[in-house]
Amino acid sequence: MNRLTLYNLLWRCVTPLVKRYLRRRAKRAPAYLEHWNERFSGEVQGIPPGAIWIHAVSVGETRAAEPLVRALREAWPDAPLLFTQMTPTGRATALALYGGEACVRYLPYDIASSVRDFLEQVRPCFGVLMETELWPNLIHEARRQGIPLFLVNARLSEKSFRGYRRVRGLIGPALGELAAIATQSEEDAGRFQALGECRIRVCGSIKYDIAPPAAQLALGETFKARIGARPVFVCASTREGEEAQILAAWRTVQTDCLLVLVPRHPERFDAVARLAAEQGLKVARRSEDGIIDPSVRVWIGDSMGEVYAYYAACDVAFVGGSLEPLGAHNLIEPAAVGKPVLFGPSTFNFAEASRLALEAGAARQVADAGELVSVVRDLLRDAPARQAMSEAAREFSLAHRGATDRVLGLMRETLGETCGAC
Repeated sequence: MNRLTLYNLLWRCVTPLVKRYLRRRAKRAPAYLEHWNERFSGEVQGIPPGAIWIHAVSVGETRAAEPLVRALREAWPDAPLLFTQMTPTGRATALALYGGEACVRYLPYDIASSVRDFLEQVRPCFGVLMETELWPNLIHEARRQGIPLFLVNARLSEKSFRGYRRVRGLIGPALGELAAIATQSEEDAGRFQALGECRIRVCGSIKYDIAPPAAQLALGETFKARIGARPVFVCASTREGEEAQILAAWRTVQTDCLLVLVPRHPERFDAVARLAAEQGLKVARRSEDGIIDPSVRVWIGDSMGEVYAYYAACDVAFVGGSLEPLGAHNLIEPAAVGKPVLFGPSTFNFAEASRLALEAGAARQVADAGELVSVVRDLLRDAPARQAMSEAAREFSLAHRGATDRVLGLMRETLGETCGAC
């Protein structure tokens, strides 16, 4: 019995557990019960054949695809566009960013019959998997149906590499069936090559090519006007466990600075607001609109798709997912807005970007929430140091642009004459 057969037997066993998990998640986020057939049957409707198909698992990957989407639209303006995700927040982000020009659906779980039906119905011209979406059945079926499939903006942390290495007999052949892999760094390329023979090119991260939207920068100015003259410290994309640490440290500081907490997942907005109130801090919320009273110490960013606006309104930014061992979220976003960037000890999802930002003087790394609050307090007191970090952040984000063009070049080269089929 080969490894792919064993993998499919495992899916037969775990599918009931996956359905139970989705129903449990739906108690906090009802959207997990929507579009059920797309997740398990591969059933899709209304997708024109010959689409360029992009799969981005959730919010971060969907946002990251924006420069590539623009490049693909310019290269193949007549091709339909299909976006797939795995999470409701990712789907909502895709609808907000691309809904006017793309079909948006869930990608089915990697059940052999489901992905076969999905690809046969969609019949894409070619597919793009963002970052680390390695689904053996999907990749194998795309190869069988003659659909070129690219892994783009690919990254593989040391932690993920160790996990994949345990199933190298399954993952290695899948990598070999991809049309090409465009990695973010040499380190990522080396880890993929250690898993199996595949075509790889180091292209850099296309996240550097994302320009902060003018509308969100203008919204940030609106936020700042509502806040008033006092300084603003934004903690964005925070995860469970981090807000409690930050709030406990923040309540000990005597400052007029407004703390803005923007949880990563919308189902946690209410819980984080309650957490701040339980600390004895006066709380307001983005959804309430109106002027923010000077007595408010914590403002909850209970909105989706406005992260650049929060960064634009702040004086110092912290990137969540880094105090807990979650690998951090996108530190390039606040740098692109020219804000001093702070992050915690866990950065494996952005290992190279965090290293480069530290070397450029655009960022500082802290050990815990106590040090985080101490560094913020020092930066708010030291305008020249804050300005130097802001300038370094802009220079850092600009210096690493160009990955999108390199990825598009790899695609054109790989597709060759089939480009005209789109």
